[in-house]
This record gives sequence, C-alpha cells and structure tokens, in this order.
Amino acid sequence: MNVVKEINSINKRELSQGADYSGSWHDEYKDSAYIFVGGLPFDLTEDKDSGKSKGFAFIQYEDQRSTILSVDNLNGAKVLGRTLRVDHVKNYRQPKHAISEETEEPIFNAIPKQIKADKKKDPEYKLKKMKKYGIDPEDPMAEYLLKKAKSNSRSHKKKD
Repeated sequence: MNVVKEINSINKRELSQGADYSGSWHDEYKDSAYIFVGGLPFDLTEDKDSGKSKGFAFIQYEDQRSTILSVDNLNGAKVLGRTLRVDHVKNYRQPKHAISEETEEPIFNAIPKQIKADKKKDPEYKLKKMKKYGIDPEDPMAEYLLKKAKSNSRSHKKKD
C-alpha cells in the first residue's frame, strides 16, 4: 500500500507544479511498454502452469504512452475490494521461451507479432469480389452466386 500512496503523491505533486511530461518522473520508463499490476483479486488471474491465481500481471502496451495513463489512472483503483498497484516496469524480462531467432538472445520489451486478418472474412473484400463478378450485394443469393462465380473462375484457370 505504501507504493500506491507514494506513486499517487508523486503524481499530485507533479500536477500541482504544472509540469508537462517532458520533465515527468515517467520519462525514466520511456523505453518500456510494460506495466506491473499487483493486488488483482485472485478470481481474475490464473497461472496456466499451476491453475492457481497469482494476483499480479505484467501488461505490454503497443504504445508506451498508454503505460503513463495506466499508472496515473489505475494505481490505487479498487477492484472487488482490493487496491491495485500499477507501476512502470523498466527492464521487463520475457519468459524463457521468448528468445530471438536471429541472435538467440532473450527478447526485452518485444512488440508482439501482428495477427493478420483473414481478408476473405472482411466485408469489403466480399463487396469487391461481388462487384468484380457483377453480383448485386442486396441479392439474397449473393453469397451463393459469389461462391459459384469463384468456383467457375478456378475451373477456367485450371483448363488453361
């Protein structure tokens, strides 16, 4: 609880002085997109290895500026009767399985690989395909006609 009070006190002092983030205590953590969240209710977290709750988590943000907002706004918040401790993490060390393929060194503050969307499930993709084949998207049989048109297109390509 002392850490929560200390962080809140630093934030209040900084706000009262009117300091912008260029002189902020957060600048020390500008190279890390990770935060530590402690005091989580045990019903919310689960360790996949043991099946038991830990009560804490490390979170990585895509944009480091989000860590400042989290620390400022969530530190000291109450969740299910427990007070959260939210703080920056300077040098987060990835779990042992996070090793760089090129250098075989541990990866620190790595950005997770982006998940590619399946373009075939994208409505815009379907609309473009329907236009290509001259199918009215409002037609109740549009999906069927699109599948049939694609199938016919593939069979013509195979014959060539």
